[in-house]
Amino acid sequence: MRFAIPLAEGKMTQHFGHCAQFAIIDTVDGKVTAEQFLTPPPHEPGVLPKWLGEEIKVNTIIAGGMGMKAQTLFANYGIKVLVGALPKDPKELIADYFANTLVTGANACDH
Repeated sequence: MRFAIPLAEGKMTQHFGHCAQFAIIDTVDGKVTAEQFLTPPPHEPGVLPKWLGEEIKVNTIIAGGMGMKAQTLFANYGIKVLVGALPKDPKELIADYFANTLVTGANACDH
């Protein structure tokens, strides 16, 4: 699986579309096999779903918040979106995901 997590100062940020970087984390059988940090293209509607879906080949996004339009666009690329996660280190979030302890809840995006 390949995950994308929006980052600010090394931790997941609540503001998905305006993050400085994405942690792209590859896993096999629940274990991290690769981690890279990528700067996204400039923010415009529809750019990130295409970039993460077609170019980066992400399967799952873990985020604090994301607008419904963006969630729909990601779904069109077959990307699962989990929102309401707490700001943590990306590897911690992945470990929580595979341990079935990832806390998700209210979408932190209010627009």
